Amino acid sequence: MVLGKVKSLTISFDCLNDSNVPVYSSGDTVSGRVNLEVTGEIRVKSLKIHARGHAKVRWTESRNAGSNTAYTQNYTEEVEYFNHKDILIGHERDDDNSEEGFNTIHSGRHEYAFSFELPQTPLATSFEGRHGSVRYWVKAELHRPWLLPVKLKKEFTVFEHIDINTPSLLSPQAGTKDKTLCCWFCASGPISLSAKIERKGYTPGESIQIFAEIENCSSRMVVPKAAIYQTQAFYAKGKMKEVKQLVANLRGESLSSGKTETWNGKLLKIPPVSPSILDCSIIRVEYSLMVYVDIPGAMDLFLNLPLVIGTIPLHPFGSRTSSVSSQCSMNMNWLGLSLPERPEAPPSYAEVVTEEQRRNNLAPGNACDGFERALQGPLFAYIQEFRFLPPPLYSEIDPNPDQSSEDRPSCPSR
Repeated sequence: MVLGKVKSLTISFDCLNDSNVPVYSSGDTVSGRVNLEVTGEIRVKSLKIHARGHAKVRWTESRNAGSNTAYTQNYTEEVEYFNHKDILIGHERDDDNSEEGFNTIHSGRHEYAFSFELPQTPLATSFEGRHGSVRYWVKAELHRPWLLPVKLKKEFTVFEHIDINTPSLLSPQAGTKDKTLCCWFCASGPISLSAKIERKGYTPGESIQIFAEIENCSSRMVVPKAAIYQTQAFYAKGKMKEVKQLVANLRGESLSSGKTETWNGKLLKIPPVSPSILDCSIIRVEYSLMVYVDIPGAMDLFLNLPLVIGTIPLHPFGSRTSSVSSQCSMNMNWLGLSLPERPEAPPSYAEVVTEEQRRNNLAPGNACDGFERALQGPLFAYIQEFRFLPPPLYSEIDPNPDQSSEDRPSCPSR
């Protein structure tokens, strides 16, 4: 009898999303099929799957131990998230080449279903970095008597979801800095920078609105700029290796001496990037927005505003309670808008509530129903919109209380 051959061995996942890409999160069930195509008949000892998820870091450093001695120090660390094994055909004993227990597979295509559940505990998002990675994969192994096994590995993606609709990620981020330049014994005027963004959390594809004011009281020509940076941190054996990468940037207009530039919501788009990784013990991926002033011949003046890149975008109600109110506050600070000096008095109770409505509201059982209706009406949304106004960009506290106004340098533009 002529033995057949394995023509192909493939793995396919049962994708539940519209993009037909295998993407899962903690607690999900990963299911799929191992597809085997053979020509003729083959004898099989076992067909196994092995699923694993782990984070791993690795880098090397060269060290000197003396005048003519050098050695390389390796730093490695690994965290395992799950390790699942299953047998689809046959038995566990791979070293048994006896005729007993073999399975005969006939010519043609065959499918073998598999399924396993990801842990409920938080998993790290799939990631490929310079000195480490977070990977999840399924491997199929076909074992036959007297032949080398046929193996195939296929990766799938895991997202540990970060919902940016949380209070900590909806809070505005702001800062203020200034810098005084010196040339020999002559002190130049200060360069001041203030910047603010409406929230801390964003998703890829969104644009960050940057509100900034740059004042150049120095004698040099400066250029305001902004950039998004990704910082990868890898940890092993008590050491840390850090990699910083530029994600996106923009450039403002050159600013001559005595000039001021204001950014009223300058947009910086976030390209497709990996979400932040904050819960892995050996790999962290963080983001920041750097608003800075490029100063020729001197160190730049910069502000770092932390960012979190999430996976669940801002929903409409969250945008009403955060971005709209934040935008209102920013407009009050940056665009000089103000409330009327003498606001119109509200109407009296008798003007808006009739006697019949008053009696109905006082009837038993109507009080709670009216409250529930109010929670569902536009009034509650209006109250919620202005419930948590962000703090103003500029501090009202004098940072130099002991310095008199005569001693402070004045800007030529004033």
